[in-house]
Amino acid sequence: MNDSSWGAPPRPAYWGTPEGPSQGAFAAGPAYDAYDAPPVARTQPMPVVSDAGEHAEDRDEREQGAALTGGPLFRDETPQEPMASTPPMPPVPAQPEKKRAGRDLRSAIGVGVALGAVIIASLFVVKAVFVGVIAVAVVVGLWELTSRLEERKQIKAPLVPLAVGGAAMVIAGYVSGAEGAWVAMALTSLAVLVWRMTEPPENYLRDVTAGVFAAFYVPFLATFVAMLLTADDGPWRVLTFLLLTVVSDTGAYAIGWRFGKHKLAPRISPGKTREGLFGAVSFAMVAGALCMRFLIDDGTWWQGLLLGLAVAASATLGDLGESMIKRDLGIKDMGTLLPGHGGIMDRLDSLLPTAPVVWLLLAVFVGTG
Repeated sequence: MNDSSWGAPPRPAYWGTPEGPSQGAFAAGPAYDAYDAPPVARTQPMPVVSDAGEHAEDRDEREQGAALTGGPLFRDETPQEPMASTPPMPPVPAQPEKKRAGRDLRSAIGVGVALGAVIIASLFVVKAVFVGVIAVAVVVGLWELTSRLEERKQIKAPLVPLAVGGAAMVIAGYVSGAEGAWVAMALTSLAVLVWRMTEPPENYLRDVTAGVFAAFYVPFLATFVAMLLTADDGPWRVLTFLLLTVVSDTGAYAIGWRFGKHKLAPRISPGKTREGLFGAVSFAMVAGALCMRFLIDDGTWWQGLLLGLAVAASATLGDLGESMIKRDLGIKDMGTLLPGHGGIMDRLDSLLPTAPVVWLLLAVFVGTG
């Protein structure tokens, strides 16, 4: 009978020969009309049945539920009693952190002792040698400062006229006093202006301003140390200047590290405290009274008290000024030449502004002779 007489659809095509399916061939489509099947039958996949006749989805839900409730994971396991909740551990009190020094103290002390030995030896043997030590420190300090300015701010302060003029400034101050120092300062500034003209005019004003600032900040202030040396008791005056500055820094560090709680200038130097400033003033005043009484000719103890107070103030301001520069440049130290100290400029920060203060007060108290 013809299948089409019953309205049945035509037979599906088979893979293989035209006469019929070959052995092992499968039908290319369903044996029934897909359009007669319900929509779910066309889209819903057949569930996966496990060997035990359980759907995989149901088995996963059962295993997850058993794991959450603490029951057996498999049917042949015996249920176990839920574990008793462990009481929380008592909080461990935080141990207060010990205060640490910001630098390697061994290296700092060793370098400080070595520098002190060089200074003392040159100071009391031949004055000219000590003047040379000042000139070398000035040139290295200028190199550090100009290098950091160029690296961090792209400011090109000319180093050559600054170095030559700075060394000449120190020598002129030692030979001719304050007048010679001012003349050398003026000539150095002029040399900076002219030297910078050999380069393109862009940023000329910025570069020469930084150069004049560097000439005043490093060599001109250092010239007052050489001028202290020209007096009859010059070596003792220089030694008093160095001792008071070092004692002031030491007092600020010792008291501030042990008792410091109230910040002195947190935006400039977070490590400095008011207690540290009190330590600097106390230590410097005591040292000043002793130095003026036993080291300086015709000096008195009360003059030493005033001198120590002034040194503590100028040294602190100098340290804050250097910190301001380094914060603006985004650096911690000006250099790495001195282990435990940083660079030369990191040691000159409190000495440079203190030199003219000591020179002026000693000139008022006991004269310049």
